[in-house]
Amino acid sequence: MQERPTFPVGVNVFVIKDGKLLLGQRKNTSGDGLWGLPGGHLETGENMIDCARRELKEETSLEAEKFTFTNLANDNGPTNNRHYVQVGMIAEGVKGEVKLTEPELCYEWKWFDLKNLPKELFFGHKNQIELFLKRLPFGDGIIK
Repeated sequence: MQERPTFPVGVNVFVIKDGKLLLGQRKNTSGDGLWGLPGGHLETGENMIDCARRELKEETSLEAEKFTFTNLANDNGPTNNRHYVQVGMIAEGVKGEVKLTEPELCYEWKWFDLKNLPKELFFGHKNQIELFLKRLPFGDGIIK
């Protein structure tokens, strides 16, 4: 039987409050210094919503009542030489205060106006954020 290629699935969370998006400045990992969404890798056997809930809590201490699918980005671009499938979820009914719970992986969490996001976005989330802003459910490669 022929071996099939495998690649990671990222589940990323859009937390919106008063027209602002929560982003973390990445540290000691791919894209160090760039701003990205809370999220991480889908684990084997894990549901995507459970992954979104787990990653949001682990990284920010926030909890949400509900997660709604917003988009899927087939991130096969040349910027990081890795193929990822990125799934976006919107957190709804968010409770708690943002805390820096993984200081070894994140410099800080900050709220950015949706109309004035930083230019230094993490390449793994840049396309997904563009899809979100354009209200598109799917992107295949680099979004223009």
